[in-house]
Amino acid sequence: MSSEQSRLRITEIFFSLQGESSLVGYPTVFIRLTGCPLRCGYCDTAYAFTGGEWYSLDAILQQLKQYKTPYICVTGGEPLAQKACAELLTLLCDEDYKVSLETSGAVDISRLDSRVKCIMDIKTPASGEESRNRYENIECLKLEDEVKFVICDRNDYDWSKSMCEKYDLSTKCSVLFSPVQGDMSATDLADWILQDQLNVRFQIQLHKYLWSNQPGK
Repeated sequence: MSSEQSRLRITEIFFSLQGESSLVGYPTVFIRLTGCPLRCGYCDTAYAFTGGEWYSLDAILQQLKQYKTPYICVTGGEPLAQKACAELLTLLCDEDYKVSLETSGAVDISRLDSRVKCIMDIKTPASGEESRNRYENIECLKLEDEVKFVICDRNDYDWSKSMCEKYDLSTKCSVLFSPVQGDMSATDLADWILQDQLNVRFQIQLHKYLWSNQPGK
């Protein structure tokens, strides 16, 4: 199917600061695809599970032209649940955008364009979706990619630490530990990381502090 025929169901396209990952703080255009096969207990984008509008890939590119940033983040939902997402990612790379993908880790990433920065979750026990982790994806990660653990409590932290050791994650890519805002003390998580001297990046969601009442940011 050509790019003229391919379509994606999209919940929103918006311009904001990147709130997570090593790209935090950069003005970024977010393309939020509709739909997700997971139902994580802490999900903050349930509004993207259904609805949305169909866009051709060309229409998406036209929308991006109004923004003066090279940074594009394709997110969801679970963006890879739509088959045309991989085609969109390659097209964006071909247009010389700096492209990142936020994915749940439950869908195969092996065929993604190597130019895409993949930011992949590994779901913790408290997420309720630990069984959906596709651990084969770990072998597909590049040094430029990032693995994210969203942590709800001490058990999640200990489990995440064990996963880092089991898969030797710090040698494969960057590792992010992020507290669930409102459920997990950011200070406690920071203290645990320091006490155990983990080779991970602590992160909070910048956008939650800047625009806590505006889901479209």
